[in-house]
Amino acid sequence: MDQERTPPAAAVFDALGAEYEQAFGGAPAHHHSLRLLLAELAPGSRVLDVGSGTGQPTAATLAAAGHQVLGVDVSPVMVGLARKQVPGADFRHADIREMPLEDASFDAVCVYFSLLQMSRAEQSALLRRLARALRPGGHCVVATVPLDVEGVQGVFMGQDVRVTSFAAEDFTVVVRQAGLAVTHADSLLFTPTHPGAGPEPHLFLHCRREEPRPQG
Repeated sequence: MDQERTPPAAAVFDALGAEYEQAFGGAPAHHHSLRLLLAELAPGSRVLDVGSGTGQPTAATLAAAGHQVLGVDVSPVMVGLARKQVPGADFRHADIREMPLEDASFDAVCVYFSLLQMSRAEQSALLRRLARALRPGGHCVVATVPLDVEGVQGVFMGQDVRVTSFAAEDFTVVVRQAGLAVTHADSLLFTPTHPGAGPEPHLFLHCRREEPRPQG
C-alpha cells in the first residue's frame, strides 16, 4: 500500500505502536466491559475484534478464555505487535470497511474506540454490517468517545488526527438503528496514561443482535 493511499488511521497507529497500549490498555472500564462480555459468551465463541490494535487487552482476554478471536486492524504495525503478543488469536491487516463479512458468522463483535476516524455515514454503515455479521442473539460491544463533533482536526498522543463522533444519545440511536438492542451502558471519564493527557468521556454500549420476529 503506497503512502498516498494509506488511510489516516493506519498512519496514526503505525506511529503510536505499543505507546497506545501503554496509554489505554489498563483502562478499568475496558476490562470491566470485557468481564461482562465473557459472562455472556458460550465456550469457544467466535469473536470479531474490530480495530484490534496490539491485541491487548481485548483479543488477549478473549483468547485466554478459550474463544476463537479474529482481530482486524488497518495498521500493519499494530497487527505485527498483536501477532507477537497474542499467538492464540488470528489477526488480519485490513480495512474493516472493505473486508467481506459473512452474515451470522460471529457470536460476538467488539468495537472498542475504532470508529472515531470514520465519517458518520461510515460509522452507521459499518455498524449495520457488523450487526448482520452476528448470529441472531449474538453480542456486540461498542465503545466510543461521545462528542458531537464531525471532521474536527486535533492532536492525539502527539499525532494529527481528524475525529468524528456523535453525542451519547445520538450514538445510541445509531446503534439501535443498526439492529442492535442495547442491554447495558456505562458512561465515564478516563484519563489516558500519557504525558499531558486530560480526562475524556467514554461510552460503552453492550448490545445484542435482535432476534428475527416470528412470521404469521
